[in-house]
Amino acid sequence: MPLGPKSSAINIHGTTVTDSSHNVPRTPTNITIHPVALFSILDHYLRRTDAQDRVIGTLLGTRHDNEVEVRSSFAVLHSETDEQVAVDMDYHRTMYELHHKVNPKEVIVGWYSTGSNLNTYSALIQNFYSQETSPHQAIHVSVNTGTEEGQEAGVKAYISSPVGVNPKPENCVFVPVPVELRFHDAERSGLDLLANTASLPAATTAQPVADLEIIERALVSVSDMLDRVLTYVRAVLAGEKKGDPAIGRYLMDTLGASTEDLEKGGFNTSLQDTLMISYLANLVRAQAEVSSRLALTAAS
Repeated sequence: MPLGPKSSAINIHGTTVTDSSHNVPRTPTNITIHPVALFSILDHYLRRTDAQDRVIGTLLGTRHDNEVEVRSSFAVLHSETDEQVAVDMDYHRTMYELHHKVNPKEVIVGWYSTGSNLNTYSALIQNFYSQETSPHQAIHVSVNTGTEEGQEAGVKAYISSPVGVNPKPENCVFVPVPVELRFHDAERSGLDLLANTASLPAATTAQPVADLEIIERALVSVSDMLDRVLTYVRAVLAGEKKGDPAIGRYLMDTLGASTEDLEKGGFNTSLQDTLMISYLANLVRAQAEVSSRLALTAAS
């Protein structure tokens, strides 16, 4: 993609507009990214050459109305100079065909890049991916790795809008779109392992957590949350803290205590069930600790 004179590709902060027409695809207003896609982007960045300031790749996922879900990604070869930017389109299409055979439900939804620089090259690459995702809009996910001075690590998402009476591919506005990280329950243990590894000394390597330890940690977490709720409720009843109506309604919904339930004693029944669950949780935790100690004793 050769470049001409410098263009007006800019980065602004604004809101997106959803097209209500049934014939025109709706503009994405929310983007979710799964950890697999994010880790693939970071791995691509770590494997870059010294001459590369940033890396780019293709995002794959699904669309639901005005929401885009990014499930996976793959790297795309490209090079940038002061005069031009080149993207290996044949490699991109070959990789997509291979990926589509394995995951036929996932389609191209846009592209990613590392760093926080949105320039003319970004506009040209955005124009290429817009053709790949037509008639839908292509999204752009910018992953800031935090290695640049003064830049914090984070993820941002954009869609593009052409500017000018006769728009050119290199002239567009990047409009930010809300983005969030979403993971399945089955992925939680892996993410917890990575988080724990990051907080450990460099000489220490975390090991995969056993099922009993996962249950124990979950029970401890639930117990801590119950202690926080009890502390808050007791402080409100004692007049030490002003009660928040929103928190009160949330607790009533969680415990299943409506006004009718309070009159019929439903709250007491629900409270007894909660106490029974807490008792069983402590019993399971104690059993897990005993089993672990017996296993260590037998091993020694």
